[in-house]
Amino acid sequence: MKKSFICLLCILILGSCADKKSSESETVDVVLVGGGIMSVTLANMLNELDPDMTMVAYERLDAVGQESSSAWNNAGTGHSALCELNYTPELKDGSIDTHKAVEINESFEISKQFWSYLVAGNKIGPPKTFINPTPHMSFVIGEDNVKYLKKRFLALQKEPLFTGMEFSDDQKQINNWIPLVMNGRDPLQKVAATKIDIGTDVNYGALTNELTSNLVKSGKMKLEVNHEVTNFKRNEDGTWKVYIKDLKNNTTKTINAKFVFIGAGGATLPLLEKTHIPEAKGYGGFPVSGEWLVCNNPKIIAQHQAKVYGKASVGSPPMSVPHLDTRVIDGKKELLFGPFAGFSSKFLKNGTWADLPASFNFYNIRPMLEAGLDNVPLTKYLVEQVVLTPEQRLAALQEYFPKAKMEDWDLKIAGQRVQVIKIDNTTQRGILQFGTEVVTASDGSVAALLGASPGASTSVSIMLKVIEKCFKNELKTSKWQEKIKEMIPSYGQKLSDNIPLANEIRKNNSEKLGIVWKEIYTVAPKTNTP
Repeated sequence: MKKSFICLLCILILGSCADKKSSESETVDVVLVGGGIMSVTLANMLNELDPDMTMVAYERLDAVGQESSSAWNNAGTGHSALCELNYTPELKDGSIDTHKAVEINESFEISKQFWSYLVAGNKIGPPKTFINPTPHMSFVIGEDNVKYLKKRFLALQKEPLFTGMEFSDDQKQINNWIPLVMNGRDPLQKVAATKIDIGTDVNYGALTNELTSNLVKSGKMKLEVNHEVTNFKRNEDGTWKVYIKDLKNNTTKTINAKFVFIGAGGATLPLLEKTHIPEAKGYGGFPVSGEWLVCNNPKIIAQHQAKVYGKASVGSPPMSVPHLDTRVIDGKKELLFGPFAGFSSKFLKNGTWADLPASFNFYNIRPMLEAGLDNVPLTKYLVEQVVLTPEQRLAALQEYFPKAKMEDWDLKIAGQRVQVIKIDNTTQRGILQFGTEVVTASDGSVAALLGASPGASTSVSIMLKVIEKCFKNELKTSKWQEKIKEMIPSYGQKLSDNIPLANEIRKNNSEKLGIVWKEIYTVAPKTNTP
């Protein structure tokens, strides 16, 4: 009896040691939740900074880049505020605020620097598979809008990073730029446009695949598709136990991580809440869906070569700014118009109708209700968009393409976005925030990305913020400092304040990525002023 008890005790002790050893062997440096552009961008940056880091990425679908990163689920615009009018609002005094435009432009320059670095190292590319030069244009109709666009142009002429932009309110000139938009238009209609050739079209789905392949093929990151992260638990040593469900085998497993990044698009909010970190309290989300009109006539597609952005309707979200876009998707030229906004309670395109109601909790119900009451025009706009008829969609398209015919266009479902709802620090009321929000634990062990536009375009600068918050000590070392400046030569500087550096970087990006650049002058040439 005594021997049996001792044997049993030994088995338990040995089993406990084996469990501990097994647990230790399953500890990795980084767990990435979601296989989109944000997660794989962070993974590539961390791998460059420390090649010895162990990383695992979990994606619930059967491939990466299928939700918001997919080419059909976003605008494909290299968002740099060259044509997007919502980044240059007109203030009450009639002046144009260019602050946000410059910030977005700087952020996209950071993304291009990192992509150029990876292309030069033969780690991604060829670049034409994910980025192509495409003129960026703004186009407006009506006397008031023409005045606004001219003021915007003049304001941006004072910003060095917008060198090369042209303005015209002459129909003949605009017809030379975008004949598809002008053909059949009333010759007496007041119109105006700006054009700049340094714009780009980006296939973020293709880029996501390139970034993923770079790490998976080299063995630097393990990728698990058809795996869904379901929960988190804090370990005594400060690491995180991550619970993962294998969706094919219907089994559950765990892995320990020193750092967790949640970049799961619309699924980020409910997962962030499961970490129970104090910083996650009070956040909510409002889902917005979209649809594209996609041209099926090659002759029409061939007549247009630009991204043409218009002015958003009052109360509409930024993702619903109308635009007639040249796209290059999987090597094929496409033409899209939209997006038309809509409402769905899903947080992901492949989500469930229960996503929105399930996101309510004790901490966010008040800010979510307050944000709802303060955004009645948005709700009205979304309802109107949901009930649009095919004829009404065609009428919207004809404002940008007067001779458009219904048989040349097909309706395609776009992506699902979850706009951030949070408590405003000033008013202490819930507000709906358009943009992105990085939420991090105080100890830097967890980071999550909420929100949408401009999103993918600024992925590198956003992930820099994650690194600065979550890897503070490592970033102070000379090794990391030297490497990050090799990856992003402008790190720590503003290109708008350093014209020689801006020119050097833009020229390098142009050579590496095959895109257009214009030399920046200290003073804009007089010929650019209308």
